[in-house]
Amino acid sequence: MKSLIAAIIGLTIATAASPGTAYVAAVVTSIPVTNSADDDKRLEAALEAAIKDVVEHAIAFTPTIIRLEGVRVVGEWIYLVLLFADADGEKTMATFSSLQPAPTDPPPPR
Repeated sequence: MKSLIAAIIGLTIATAASPGTAYVAAVVTSIPVTNSADDDKRLEAALEAAIKDVVEHAIAFTPTIIRLEGVRVVGEWIYLVLLFADADGEKTMATFSSLQPAPTDPPPPR
């Protein structure tokens, strides 16, 4: 009887608990390479426009952090890998970055 009551209480708690939602998204976008005298200003404006476009059209949440993860130039295009996260996503990223990687070598035999 005690086991049944404990099981009912456990199921009630498990059913009532809702998982937390943390949003993290990686997006690849591109901008054209510029070759003018105002390269820095045009590049900055193009970066801002690309990020704004992604936030408005590709991300379904309001990011609290936007991080540039990678850049690659291919031909006449600059490809950007952007990471977006909300407040809970920031905490999740901090948790993952503090984890130690699993050892790749098997332990020595005893």
